[in-house]
Amino acid sequence: MFLLVLFLFSIFLALGAGVLSALSDLRGMTIPNIYSFIVIVSFLIAYASLWVNGSEKAVWPFAAHLLSGVLTFSITALLFSFRTLGAADSKLATSYALWFRLSDLPLFLAYMTFAGGLVAVAALVIRRRKPFKSPREGSWVYRLQNGESKVPYGVAIFAGALAAFLKAGYFRGDFLSAFL
Repeated sequence: MFLLVLFLFSIFLALGAGVLSALSDLRGMTIPNIYSFIVIVSFLIAYASLWVNGSEKAVWPFAAHLLSGVLTFSITALLFSFRTLGAADSKLATSYALWFRLSDLPLFLAYMTFAGGLVAVAALVIRRRKPFKSPREGSWVYRLQNGESKVPYGVAIFAGALAAFLKAGYFRGDFLSAFL
């Protein structure tokens, strides 16, 4: 039972860091490195709880998770080199990618990309229509309405991670029952 609580705590800690990173990105277009660090540490705690539990359903090869991280970092570093994604966005996406096996990584990347597209469309609408009367100075909306072309991809990364956590089955009863 302790391992189940530890696993769930790790998931909620990772998701909480995602909420904070998305809010930080919206408020000031920055994502502090501590949020990516929290996601990585929470993954390590969750994986350790799965490993100690020893359930065949729950234990996956650690290398598959590392490969997901390396692959995501390669993609996001390339996007960073083209100046389409920030360094903090790359770090956050890579840290969430560790949570997924290679078979689940396309889900995360697809959900993240879809959410990024929605955020980009919202940015275009906000920039063009300027619907907010007095946005907080320095915020994403403020910058958009003053002509900058910025997108807070931290929001999309968190949304993609949340959707992928759900789709990968981290909250499914059959997965969680492996702890009992």
